[in-house]
Amino acid sequence: MADVRQAAPVKYFAAVLYKGRDDFARALQCLTERWGAIDISGTEREFDVTGYYGPEMGAPLFRTLVSFEKLYDPMLIVDMKLECNEIERQLSVDSKRTVNLDAGYLDHNKVVLASAKEAGQKVYLGKGIYADLAGRYKEGKYRPFEWSFPDFRDGRYDKDLLDMRAAYMAQKRQYC
Repeated sequence: MADVRQAAPVKYFAAVLYKGRDDFARALQCLTERWGAIDISGTEREFDVTGYYGPEMGAPLFRTLVSFEKLYDPMLIVDMKLECNEIERQLSVDSKRTVNLDAGYLDHNKVVLASAKEAGQKVYLGKGIYADLAGRYKEGKYRPFEWSFPDFRDGRYDKDLLDMRAAYMAQKRQYC
């Protein structure tokens, strides 16, 4: 029988979807007020994989991944997703979102995103939130699955995720 152990802390990040840099800056301010300092801000990339958000948010849209300096318990993903939803509401204009925030975390071998939508690969965590395994680390990078978001599948965030992983691995060594 295996001993039950506390889960190791993980590196949280947010995938911030936005139209304008001012919207991005306001979202970052709200995120840091709740989750602390950002240690890695990835490259801004055009979000061109779907037109789903266009009617609500306009175009062109951009997405940037940002990770938080402090490591947290993996079960906090439920709270982070709910708080991201609240930030989206707070920053909305005329009931339309100006940002879309996807909460996630990574550790040495996986990327997990939080979702309020049920699907076959997602695991229910509570409070209406599911864990969506978006990638696993193998052969030097996080490898996506067939259900991973298209922009996570096409490799555009690979460097950002590897930078976050390197920071995580250095931080994790300090815990041991």
